[in-house]
Amino acid sequence: MKLDILAFGAHPDDVELGCAGTILKHIEDGRKIGIIDLTRGELGTRGSAAIRKKESDAAAKILGVAVRENLGMADGFFLNDKKHQLKVIQKIRQYQPDVVIANSPKDRHPDHGRGAQLVSDACFLAGLPKIKTSLHGKSQKAWRPKSVYHYIQFNPHKPDFVVDISKHFEKKMDAIRAFPSQFYNPDSKETETLISSPEFFNLVKKRCEEHGSQINAKYGEGFLFGTLHWKITLI
Repeated sequence: MKLDILAFGAHPDDVELGCAGTILKHIEDGRKIGIIDLTRGELGTRGSAAIRKKESDAAAKILGVAVRENLGMADGFFLNDKKHQLKVIQKIRQYQPDVVIANSPKDRHPDHGRGAQLVSDACFLAGLPKIKTSLHGKSQKAWRPKSVYHYIQFNPHKPDFVVDISKHFEKKMDAIRAFPSQFYNPDSKETETLISSPEFFNLVKKRCEEHGSQINAKYGEGFLFGTLHWKITLI
């Protein structure tokens, strides 16, 4: 299956927070999009890997993505090395996306920056024919995406460009709410975290309003250019 866009997240819910509106917009436009989570988020203060798997499946249905996979890397401890790069290269070659979206290169959680660099490096390396990978016993052909972008997460960054998600903001929030173990849930008895407070949803809204104002839209999602880009292929 060839995808138009492949979005990566270090943890389940990263993609929903960072670029769910952009995913919804492009699916509506007829693009085929997939999500790959690098880890199961097993080190999260709240919830568990099993719970987050159910939540990520629910969010995928809300978004309407063609595929969602989890590479099962170690939360908090995965590396940007050959072993992990080959896992990402295999998926890039399997789905042959024209555009890859990844975590923020500099962010509060160290997995985000490390995941951003891992995916960025793998996108370049996936285009080198002398790197051999296989899937289901068959050799894969080299494939390099045309563009790599990074969604903005906790740390504020001035975006290189903004996508208007005004029409899709509420559904983006529905996808985020599909993770009740992580975000505000008045029935939860677990330890409160930065993102589980009711104020966090307001922060998400304000960030989207801030980005949207830069393009005269109600809501927007901001992106940073990655090392691979030759023109803006997200609109």
